[in-house]
Amino acid sequence: MVNVPAKTYFYFKFGAVPGEVASLTDLPPTVPFPILFTLITSTFLHGSFFHLLGNMLFLWIFGDNVEDAMGPIRFLLFYFLAGIAGAMLQIVANSGSGTPMVGASGAIAGVMAAYLLLYPNSRIVTLVPIFFFITFIEIPAFIMVGLWFLFELLRAVGQPAGQVARLAHVGGFIAGVLMTPYFKKEFIKIRLWDYLFK
Repeated sequence: MVNVPAKTYFYFKFGAVPGEVASLTDLPPTVPFPILFTLITSTFLHGSFFHLLGNMLFLWIFGDNVEDAMGPIRFLLFYFLAGIAGAMLQIVANSGSGTPMVGASGAIAGVMAAYLLLYPNSRIVTLVPIFFFITFIEIPAFIMVGLWFLFELLRAVGQPAGQVARLAHVGGFIAGVLMTPYFKKEFIKIRLWDYLFK
């Protein structure tokens, strides 16, 4: 999730502005629904093309397996709840901020946490630069996702008011860890994409 500094009308209207959500006060430009719904609408907005691309890449890598373990409807609910939890942690820490938050990184972090719990020994093909060379190696999920969370946690503590809303990543991940046992079920063949477009 990214704090977008530009005073863009669309971001201020549909992004999650911490000060507005914390006080339950919708300042202009107002939305035609309760201000808490911006916790959902903000997940569909991104600060840049690369922000969107990064989130979609991580969703592509981790999402289909987690969806298989939960089923399409549970996965969708899990995804949005993790996103809301991530945004809320960032909002609690920056409740006076007037800068809108946009992005689905909290939800993606929740999906990564679920993947870690469900498939800890799965190996993830990872691009690794070594000096002037680039190579691909397979890293166990518990190492890759675990290190990612550790780095995000350290950066959130070290720079809580930065451009990137790191606490949203942390909150989404923790929510994912807590929710996964209640959302997983027997594996099913169909995924949400197949369900919608079969």
